[in-house]
Amino acid sequence: MNNIEQIQGFSMDYFRLDGKTAIVSGANQGLGMGYALAFARAGADLFIPHYTDDVSDIKRLIEAEGRRVEFLKGDLKDLDYIRKIVDTCVEKYGKIDILVNNAGTNYFDDFLEFSDEGFKRVMDINLNAVYYLGHEAAKVMVKQGGGKIINIGSALSYTGDRKCPSYVVAKHGVIGVTRAFANELGQYNIQCNAICPGFIYTDVNKEISSDPEFYKHITNRISAGRWGTLGDLMGTAVFLASKASDYVNGADIKVDGGFSCVL
Repeated sequence: MNNIEQIQGFSMDYFRLDGKTAIVSGANQGLGMGYALAFARAGADLFIPHYTDDVSDIKRLIEAEGRRVEFLKGDLKDLDYIRKIVDTCVEKYGKIDILVNNAGTNYFDDFLEFSDEGFKRVMDINLNAVYYLGHEAAKVMVKQGGGKIINIGSALSYTGDRKCPSYVVAKHGVIGVTRAFANELGQYNIQCNAICPGFIYTDVNKEISSDPEFYKHITNRISAGRWGTLGDLMGTAVFLASKASDYVNGADIKVDGGFSCVL
């Protein structure tokens, strides 16, 4: 195939997700809600594992796009629940095309007082569940002949911060899991990549973003001059979930307004 034939074969439909089924963990709130709505607008149906009770907002948003959404409540620290996510999604939809390991938590305390329980809980949800849910979903994707796994890292996947060592360790680990999966699963037409958001306006971040001193400190380090919004992440998620990213594997894409490249 010559160069002209190669470029003429490209279509903007590569960014569509029509007929696809996507699992987005924790998509009833925060960043995950943005990823899920983006997928729905691109044509996908959703399966949402969640821990907190209220799913009304994301249900309304997805159904307004004319897409289907199913939910399963549980705790990602429970391996039986993780297996049930995969089994139930296949039972409901017959397949899993896309997995976004979005659910996460955090715990803050002085380092020398940091509890073993707090460390373990963050690691179980932010790192171990990423591996286990990805591993279970990959088995289905291999049988199907392909799929997309998107892990959610952080600006703290590359640096450290005080009073949250478990989060820092877990988010560094997410990059390792992403690369390991990309290496193992590329041969099966499964691409695994990571999105690493910077400082984003969310309900979870209301307290820190409303602190004038902290807000100024962070904003001064963002070359874009502002904190991000959920909308800033949605296009990246669709790209990594779509055919347009079929030759992108093992990447970690920073969506941080330039935070990570400024001293």
